[in-house]
This record gives sequence, C-alpha cells and structure tokens, in this order.
Amino acid sequence: MDNVDCIVVGAGVVGLAVARALALRGREVMVLEAAAAIGTGTSSRNSEVIHSGIYYGAGSLKAQLCVLGKRLLYAYCADRGIGHRRCGKLIVATSTAQVAQLDGIIEKARANGVDDLQRLNREQARALEPQLECVAAVHSPGTGIVDCHALMLSLQGELEHAGGLVALNSPLARAECSRSAITVIAGDGTALRATSVVNAAGLQAPALASKFAGLDARFVPPSYYAKGSYFTLSGRSPFNRLIYPVPQAAGLGVHLTIDLGGQAKFGPDVQWVDSPADLLVDPACGDAFYAEVRKYWPGLADGALHPAYAGIRPKIAPAQEAAQDFWIQGPAGHGVPGLVNLFGIESPGLTSALAIGEYVAALLSK
Repeated sequence: MDNVDCIVVGAGVVGLAVARALALRGREVMVLEAAAAIGTGTSSRNSEVIHSGIYYGAGSLKAQLCVLGKRLLYAYCADRGIGHRRCGKLIVATSTAQVAQLDGIIEKARANGVDDLQRLNREQARALEPQLECVAAVHSPGTGIVDCHALMLSLQGELEHAGGLVALNSPLARAECSRSAITVIAGDGTALRATSVVNAAGLQAPALASKFAGLDARFVPPSYYAKGSYFTLSGRSPFNRLIYPVPQAAGLGVHLTIDLGGQAKFGPDVQWVDSPADLLVDPACGDAFYAEVRKYWPGLADGALHPAYAGIRPKIAPAQEAAQDFWIQGPAGHGVPGLVNLFGIESPGLTSALAIGEYVAALLSK
C-alpha cells in the first residue's frame, strides 16, 4: 500500500485551493477527482461572481471567509493575469415594502467589515443604469466577476509546481479511519494511506463522509439539493453592472450577471430537487424568469431569454429552514485525527476559496 501525506477529495475550485495551500506549506498532496476533468461540478455551474460579504450573519464562516477571500482573490487574479473585473452591482428594491431590507443589508454588511456600500434613491440608481426600474437601491462597488476555469487551472498549476498532483477518474469507494492514518480505497480497489484527508467533494461530500468507517454518523449532515437554472440574454446587455433583487430565502433571487465576454445571463431560480444529477433546464421556467426580471427591467423583450445551464446548491438544511453556515469540520469537532470535512460549501464558496484553503491548512497544522 502506498503512503501519501495529504489527500484532497474533489478538484473543484475549493478542493484545488485547499490542495494548493497545503502544498505551499511543504505538504505532499494528492487530489483525487472522480470526473475526467477538474471543476465539472458546482464550480462550472455558477454565476462566477466575486461577492463582497454582504448577506451573511456577523461572525459566520461565510462572512469571515468571503470578506477575506474577496481580498485574496482580487490580488491573486491581478498578480497572475486571470480574467476578472470589479464591475460592481446594484441590489434593488422594486417595491416600497422592500426598502427596509436594503437598510438591513447595509447594516449586516457593516457588521462584516464591508463599509463601501452606497444607498441610492431611484434617480441615483437610474443615473448609473438608465434601463433599471426600482424604488431604491444599494450600490456595491466591490462586487466583481472572475473566469472560474482560468482560476482553477492556475490553482492546479501552482499545486503541481509545488510537487502536488491531480488524479482524474479516481472515485473513492470508502475510507477507514484510525488514530494514526486514514486509508482511502478507490473504486478499483487501490488503497492509499494518508496522514490527512480533506473531503472537498461538494455535492457528494456528505455521501462520501458516510463511507468513512470510524467517523461517527452524528457528524454527517443530510444532503438537500436546490437547483438553479440560468437563461442567457440574446443581444447586448443593457447593464454594465450586476443587478440583484433583494435576497430570497434559499438564494439571491433571479439576478443579472455579465461574463467577461459581455454576455448577460439571468438566474438562478430555486427548485428543490431529489438528485444532484437533475441539471436539465426546463424552457417553461422562462415564463417565471420574464416576470421576475421585468420587475427591475421592464424593457425585457419577449423571446429574448434562452435556456442556458443549471447548477445545484449543496444544501445541508431543507427548504423550510434557514440557510446554514459553511460547516468546516476538523478533528477537534469529530474526533478523527487528520480528517477535515467541508459541508454546505455553496455561495460564496467561489469567492471564499482561497480563504478556505488557508483555513483548512491551518486546521491541519495544529
């Protein structure tokens, strides 16, 4: 049986960021990815937004790691020439009943150390975005967009330059935990003994953790899947900034984002589904998209939206409960030496990726 210092399971943006952080600390790192390429899961099916840290409870891991991660990510992309843009966004109230929510957003952001938000009236918002219709808005100049695939390739390159490697087509069947090591067994029976294992399997993280013999089942949360569909806009984007409605219970509403090529897309909506494989976009959902988007962009023409793609949020709480914080569970929490589980790493996971990498590396250095 071969020995390796650290195994990271999952080659999405978070898994690669964790692996890089460990490798840069001199650890021997192997990333095991079940798919045939890196970043084929949630990392390739999101809005590619760099969040500011606005929406999350003060003191939460989401708040702390998003605010730190944003700073790290902008610097990382600038230093390495990775495509990104600090385009800013407007969070809009489309009825007087929603205006109080804007004030709450500003207060929550300040509690998280985000102090660059600007409260705008209707005229000020329309001066920035003439096609916009709203009662009031909040301007977040620190929000941006990033080329997520280029980011992942860079993380992989730095991992490999530091001596780590990524093994594709390497699904895990189970693992056996002891006081001295964790043995992971691949689907083909290959076994590896590791000092540390990081479960960064995204949507599959709870299912994978349940296969770790020696990890108490009390520390494995259930999985829930909140599907979000996206529709692209034909023609030129009418906005230069991202446009977000006030947040909804399970997500941030049907918002408009722009990629680095100037393509505008709307989404995601929220559909609770039974399987993470449920990724088809139902064209009939477009009717609801038109209704939501026209609340802040009445000029949206019939027939301008086209089904694009869908992603799944890795929820660890059901629809009727409030969204949970990131659950980064180390040995002090579950009692298994060398094991870190990453559960519920939904938005702002992309923004937080570099900060999560530092956080996990610090956990495993103790």
